[in-house]
Amino acid sequence: MARDITVFVTIPAPVDDVWADLSHLETHVEWMTDAAAITFTTPQTSGIGTTMEVETRVGPLRLNDVMEFTEWDPPHRMAIRHRGLVTGVGEFVLTDIGGDTTRFMWTEELSFPWYLGGPITEFFAAPVLTAIWNRNLARLAARF
Repeated sequence: MARDITVFVTIPAPVDDVWADLSHLETHVEWMTDAAAITFTTPQTSGIGTTMEVETRVGPLRLNDVMEFTEWDPPHRMAIRHRGLVTGVGEFVLTDIGGDTTRFMWTEELSFPWYLGGPITEFFAAPVLTAIWNRNLARLAARF
């Protein structure tokens, strides 16, 4: 069983500007408090097929989140597959809502392995991750 989490923010900038910032994946550590470091494991650093390891820190939990980009549709959508200890899929969707304003929606469907508590951990992690990701999106919006 996987747990779905969706957060969103309104950003006072055009979709193209938000995408231009978002598409530089190496800068995600500047606004994602839970992403301590990003290491690309492919020569390319953007687009479909890009893979990276993200050193992730949530409280005392430390893990390398292995991600592969499966969709790359500028300036509206990028999607990933988590292939590490925690598995699942995620996406960022940017929508022009008029007046040079963008709605940024972040959705993740995550599964924890049974030896880390599986569905029980997913249940308790969801509100924690929601709070962290809402804070991350506020930090991203503040860049504009």
